[in-house]
Amino acid sequence: MIKNKVIETMMEHRSIREYKDETPSDEEIDSIIKASQQAPFVSQLYSVILSRNLEEHPFHAPLLFTICADFHKFEKIMEKRGWEPVTNDLSILFFAIQDACYMAQNMLTAGESLGIGSCFLGMAPYKAKKLKEKYNLPDKVFPVVQLAMGYPNEDPPPRPRYPRDYVLFEGEYPELTDEMIERAMEDMDEGYLKQDYYRRLDAKISIQDDKEDEYTYDDYSWTEHISRKWGQWYRDKQQLLDQLKECGFDITEK
Repeated sequence: MIKNKVIETMMEHRSIREYKDETPSDEEIDSIIKASQQAPFVSQLYSVILSRNLEEHPFHAPLLFTICADFHKFEKIMEKRGWEPVTNDLSILFFAIQDACYMAQNMLTAGESLGIGSCFLGMAPYKAKKLKEKYNLPDKVFPVVQLAMGYPNEDPPPRPRYPRDYVLFEGEYPELTDEMIERAMEDMDEGYLKQDYYRRLDAKISIQDDKEDEYTYDDYSWTEHISRKWGQWYRDKQQLLDQLKECGFDITEK
């Protein structure tokens, strides 16, 4: 594959969970934010909250960013223009989540280009009410993801990814053959087992019913881990709908 500095930075990405005590400078933070604002956007429907209280942060990361889908700011602009929103909350939310994700990914890449590591924290939507209270978020602002950042105090290898033919489908979506599925599973599972990833994190998800767990860390890997997650968690959508409503987005209205 073609390589340059940008591609090499992206190919070396890994989640960092151990950080040095040193905090990135204000100039580095400003550079990360300014560079990330150059991401493509629908309507710049996002905001970023920065916390420096490392004692409260996951992994004691020096910086914790909360990247939000934010329609509140543009409501204020529309008000100045004499307009009122008529677009439904679900559409607004989808576009705002896209904007927030573009921003978040650019923040990660910009940080890594400066030698600053990071780790995405995906549970922000499920604790939206708590984050709304903590950061004084107005209605129509919804936390999409959090990003812990700081100088790495560990050097893990990049994690495995699917083979290309399980990701890139040219022309149309193919019928997935047993061979394609099994090769994708093998690439992921063998890669994680070689890194002893789940044993080092002690991260095996428990089976919630009475079935016996046949796996040990010698054979427990990515496809079993993710299957246990989506095969057991988040059955009820109401929890997430309630969090959205607390933040001013009612997507159940007709």
